[in-house]
Amino acid sequence: MAKICVITKKGSLVGGGYSNRTRATKFNPTGKVRKYPNLQKKRVFVPELGKYFNLEISTSGMRTLAKNGAYATLKKAGVIK
Repeated sequence: MAKICVITKKGSLVGGGYSNRTRATKFNPTGKVRKYPNLQKKRVFVPELGKYFNLEISTSGMRTLAKNGAYATLKKAGVIK
């Protein structure tokens, strides 16, 4: 299963870092690091349908869900047809 939020469509990013020592002396890359979104497993109840949905959503997606309501948010995200 891909590590992507179903609501915000957030996925992983590739980040690299340089220490200040590297910048000060010669070019010596420190390597690349994959950074993942803060995904949580949630069981969301949609009262309009009377059903539960098991979702893996980011914390910002949880805030969107709480603000706009479960049915509207999941319909816009394409989870509910």
